[in-house]
Amino acid sequence: GYLRGAGTARGSPSGQDHKPGFKDSTNPGASHTHGEFEKWRTWFDDTTHAIHESQTLRIERVHEAPAHETAWTVAAYETPVSERMWVLSATGATPAPVLQNLLLHLADSGWDTAIGAPVNEKMVTTATQPLPNAGWKHTVDGRWIRWTSPGGDAGVQFDAFAAQHASQNLATWTIWAGPNPDRPTWAITASPHTPIPLLADLSATLAQETDTRQTQPGREHKTRPAASLSAVPAVTASRPASRSR
Repeated sequence: GYLRGAGTARGSPSGQDHKPGFKDSTNPGASHTHGEFEKWRTWFDDTTHAIHESQTLRIERVHEAPAHETAWTVAAYETPVSERMWVLSATGATPAPVLQNLLLHLADSGWDTAIGAPVNEKMVTTATQPLPNAGWKHTVDGRWIRWTSPGGDAGVQFDAFAAQHASQNLATWTIWAGPNPDRPTWAITASPHTPIPLLADLSATLAQETDTRQTQPGREHKTRPAASLSAVPAVTASRPASRSR
């Protein structure tokens, strides 16, 4: 399938209206194609919307978003007229390798998820398995479960309280890099039913990029991945999108 350009008049994935309402792009000649993804600017120059042909996956990008504000919003729906199954957002400074991995996963692995089952310990373990394997520190502080990089400059946080209110699509997962989770250089947040394989892929990417920056010859140990990686996403995909059922 394809991600096709969509208008910005209604149904924005970052808005309050959870019902799909995109219109067809009136300017298909302005599209920028990357493999099976098409990134089309629409009626407003500052925002691009993309929609899968099934109309159950919407991606919004705000092009000039400040580094600490939401620049990417991904929303998945069970049907074109249902409410969201899950939503994920990324700030403007999120580095290209992380965004590219996110888009490739959506293209290759689909985005369906079991929305009826609560998030359990097994799911959390699977989503974060790459982190302890890379030597990240695991801590529990009340409702918060955290995994922190050896250098303390990146982490993943799970909010057990938000996970218990899954129908509200609260920010349950936070993936961040920077001085600390309260003042991140960039961050990704995700709701409870965000697919576990997608979260595991993002965890693996974060662990790998952090390890690369800390061990690369000629670089200081304290070099932060968020500061050294490009913040401009390379939106590419070499494989056709498929929706797993």
